[in-house]
Amino acid sequence: MPFINYENREISFKIVYYGPGMSGKTSNIIFVHKTIAEDKRGELISLKTSEERTLFFDFFPLELGHIATFSVRFNMYTLPGQIYYEASRRLILDGADGVVFVADSQRSRYERNILHYQLLEKNLMLYKINPKAFPIVLQYNKRDCDTPIEIGTIEKQLGLEDVPVFEAVATRGDGVLETIRELSRRVISQFEV
Repeated sequence: MPFINYENREISFKIVYYGPGMSGKTSNIIFVHKTIAEDKRGELISLKTSEERTLFFDFFPLELGHIATFSVRFNMYTLPGQIYYEASRRLILDGADGVVFVADSQRSRYERNILHYQLLEKNLMLYKINPKAFPIVLQYNKRDCDTPIEIGTIEKQLGLEDVPVFEAVATRGDGVLETIRELSRRVISQFEV
C-alpha cells in the first residue's frame, strides 16, 4: 500500500528488485538511477558486504507525474539474493507495491531462479498478498550470455500467465527502462482502481 503524505501532497510507491544473488538487480538500479535527471532523483544509497554484493538495499526516490493533485514518487530497492539473507529479503519486501523479478539467463542458474521466485511468492503470502494479483514483472537478464534460458521457460515452470516478460542486459541498460516503465504503469493503475 503506498504511503500518502497529505501535507506534501505526495504518494510514494515502493518498488523492489527481487531475484537470485548476482542476477543483476543492483545493475538495474544503478542504470535507472544514472539515467534519471539529477533534479528528479535522490541519492543512491548502497550497503554492501565485503564480497561487494548488496546486503540490504539500494534506495532512491523517483518522481513520476501526478495522481489527482498529488505528485508521485517511487522508492526503489534491491534486496540481497543470497539465500542466507532470507529474513532481510522479507523485511525489505514488506510494504512493496510492485516487484521486478530479475532472473539470471544463464542455464546453470535456472533452478536458482525457480527457487527464488517461489520464495518471493511465499514471502508475499506471509504479508497476505496474493502473488497472482500483485504487480510483478519478470526480467530475463544477462541475455548476452552463451546459450541463455529460452524465454517462456520460467513462466511455464511456475504457471505465470499474466506476468509481463522483458529481456535485458542490465550492465548495458538494454531492457532496463522498459521493465521499470511497465511495472510503474501497473502499480499506478492498480492504485487508481
